[in-house]
Amino acid sequence: MTKTVAEVQDHGVDGMVELRQRRAALLANRRLTWVFGVDDPGVVVREAWVGEIRLRVHTPRAPAAGRPLVLAFHGGGWCWGSPEQSRWMAGRIAARTGAIVVAPAYRLAPEHPYPAAVEDSWAVLMWVVANADELGADPTRVAVLGDSAGGTLAAVLALRARDEGESRIRGQVLIYPLVDLVGLRGPGLGGIVDHYLGKDVSLAEEWSASPLRARSHAGLPPALVLTARFDPMRSHAERYANALRTAGVEVAVHCPRLATHAYLTLPGISPASRGGLARIVGFLRERLG
Repeated sequence: MTKTVAEVQDHGVDGMVELRQRRAALLANRRLTWVFGVDDPGVVVREAWVGEIRLRVHTPRAPAAGRPLVLAFHGGGWCWGSPEQSRWMAGRIAARTGAIVVAPAYRLAPEHPYPAAVEDSWAVLMWVVANADELGADPTRVAVLGDSAGGTLAAVLALRARDEGESRIRGQVLIYPLVDLVGLRGPGLGGIVDHYLGKDVSLAEEWSASPLRARSHAGLPPALVLTARFDPMRSHAERYANALRTAGVEVAVHCPRLATHAYLTLPGISPASRGGLARIVGFLRERLG
């Protein structure tokens, strides 16, 4: 079994590396594919690189030109996880929307604390836009998506794109995101935040760490926010959805009753994953054309 968050915190970098290795082994175990799901047979998966950032690129097999782009950021508390853990969701989004789904393996804490993951996310957005022709994509039709810590990164990316005049992002899919890191210190979840932010507690107040704390949420692209009734982070998703609505952003919320955090990466044991996927596909089809 994998170590608990508290054990990881106690063991520092060594414990985190061990946790990543154990999780990777679980994903690679063929006997457990029924739990985590597999790549969709309707897509071709290949790797690309942006400097030292590995990308997992999901392209529908059916020939087409000028496909929309979806950037999908994995969860894992900014400290573990990989694009492979979201392969079930990413592949099916690509197959059902016709989009090219690019999933980055952004740098992880504590070796690479904040803002490394944020900077990697932005670098990948700039790369896919610049290399859209090579990917067979339309650089004017882009959406950002992420689950858990990846949802936080997707929200931050939408904010930064607005602030820098980058209007290509047409939609944001925020799956049980953590949007306010202020006060989340110490044992448990706070231990992961400690790894992510390092020793400077004040960094939690920056909007690129806590997107709920942005001065304004006006002018952001339409959002689909997913949470779950038994998600311990549910209040974060709900507060962010309310902040977006208050700022005049179009928002839809999906909250299945019988689900908890990470249900979209566990299709074999969470029936709610199908409904969540259907909502994401419908939203992306509408926003990306």
